Amino acid sequence: MIKNFDKIISEIKKMNLPQTEFVKFMEDVHDPFIVLIACILSLRTNDKTTYPATMRMLKLGRTPEDFLKVKLEDLEKAIYPVGFYKNKAKQILDIANELYHKYNSVVPKEIEELIKFKGVGRKTANLVQSKGYNLPSICVDVHVHRISNRLGLVSTKEPEETEFSLKNNLPKKFWSEINTLFVTLGQNICKPINPMCRECSICNYCKHYKEH
Repeated sequence: MIKNFDKIISEIKKMNLPQTEFVKFMEDVHDPFIVLIACILSLRTNDKTTYPATMRMLKLGRTPEDFLKVKLEDLEKAIYPVGFYKNKAKQILDIANELYHKYNSVVPKEIEELIKFKGVGRKTANLVQSKGYNLPSICVDVHVHRISNRLGLVSTKEPEETEFSLKNNLPKKFWSEINTLFVTLGQNICKPINPMCRECSICNYCKHYKEH
């Protein structure tokens, strides 16, 4: 088990860092389908762009049935300028169609089932579990991967390795909150370049800080 993780979580919460509108939205939505399609929009796109695109998309529909009636060009227009918007629009409509015809419009809970959908990886599948279904699950994005390694919680090269390492070494009670806390920390303090270590309240637990 990883030592001091309860203290690390507590200290991050005390920092009360500002969250982006997209992070707030994903915390509050609690709808597996919306979590799924919003997460698809967020891939390789910053939150500032993703949030308004998500709001425009949801004006077109909020269920798989709704999206069966949406034209591809209308969805492309709504989600532009997210990265790879044309591919994502087609992907969302394909998933909606598959959910409606094969899953009775119910988004699967199981990661193994979710990753069968084209373009859905473990990051998205874990987020659907944790935010959509309120199940213990660790969504590892670039922030979670980077911060987990900097802290010394893991020593991994790829996000998938980080996911499995954390799941093997952390109590489940921490799993679902890691993403939101580490994403917020990564956006404000523990940035990819020039992390603001002197302003970070968990630096005493951080391997990167101690070594630099």
